[in-house]
Amino acid sequence: MKYEKNISKVAQLQPDYLGFIFYENSSRFFNGTIPQLPESIKKIGVFVNASIDDIFEKVAAYNLQAVQLHGDESPEFCSKLKRHYEESNDDSIEIIKVFTIKNRFDFSVLQLYESVCDYYLFDTKGKLPGGNGYTFNWEILKNYPSIKPYFLSGGIGLDEIKMIKELLQKPESQYCYAIDVNSKFEIEPGLKDVEKLKEFKSQL
Repeated sequence: MKYEKNISKVAQLQPDYLGFIFYENSSRFFNGTIPQLPESIKKIGVFVNASIDDIFEKVAAYNLQAVQLHGDESPEFCSKLKRHYEESNDDSIEIIKVFTIKNRFDFSVLQLYESVCDYYLFDTKGKLPGGNGYTFNWEILKNYPSIKPYFLSGGIGLDEIKMIKELLQKPESQYCYAIDVNSKFEIEPGLKDVEKLKEFKSQL
């Protein structure tokens, strides 16, 4: 999300999360104002290889409830982030670690992250972090070895509704916690088509 009025309109659809990208090289880079949102909607800050100080600054400034780590953040970084936040705040913050997938993926890399993040997010590997507009091969999820809930991302739009419904009937969807949508619902980067989102929600 990028534009205040658009944020308010999308919020009326009652999504569980709204994402705000704090990566300056992104066309969706956010440095605006977040309007008052219902308490049921969690605000996610998306970061790419940011420092812990920068993440904490944005969490405090925008009252974020979750951080999505879309870079090369190590398990040690996630652990330090989680521990430092818990030591300095009464509230907890959700940590979502992103892994990008193309034609194959080595799920063993998840092992070291099991205790240091709350969710995984599986996105399509592309030239830029996120928002590349195409899906990865969901058959790969048959090999998912964890019980940690995950977000499914990457090129999901109206044309993928049938695929999503089919996936949700399969065993590998057992730990699919959320469906993440982005570029296929945009009029321009960061500006969402509310009517398309409404149709997507009504069909799932």
